[in-house]
Amino acid sequence: MKAQTMRRVRQYHFYLGMFFAPAILLFALSGALQTFRLQETKGYGGTPPGWIVWMASVHKDQSLPRENHTTLQAIKPSALVAQVPRSGQDRPFTLISPLPLKIFVALMSLGLLASAILGIVIALTNRTMRRRSMIVLVAGVALPLLLLLS
Repeated sequence: MKAQTMRRVRQYHFYLGMFFAPAILLFALSGALQTFRLQETKGYGGTPPGWIVWMASVHKDQSLPRENHTTLQAIKPSALVAQVPRSGQDRPFTLISPLPLKIFVALMSLGLLASAILGIVIALTNRTMRRRSMIVLVAGVALPLLLLLS
């Protein structure tokens, strides 16, 4: 690629990254929490904190939690087992343990959080682009909040 094209690609990457970084942080963290069902009473081991319920509601429903629906209904353990028949056999197979995949998803979420935070830090430490970085970052926070509250 030509140098001018690469410069433009880096600019697009910069603006998109800074604008969507706040949402990436929110969804990565809330997704990691939901992987272990921490927004549910049964998953948390009691009444989950309001901030976890808030994040889960925004993540899953794209709305603020309602007062009468602060925690999600507990899922029956039988619903967590996949019942898919194998070809040519009558008996279904069951997934032994979802824990390894849950751990992978949590680690992926942490990696995404770290990557987004590092990108923000890199952008804000560049003196020539600091002002633009702040403007785009604030817009990336403000726009979703305005859409959520409207």
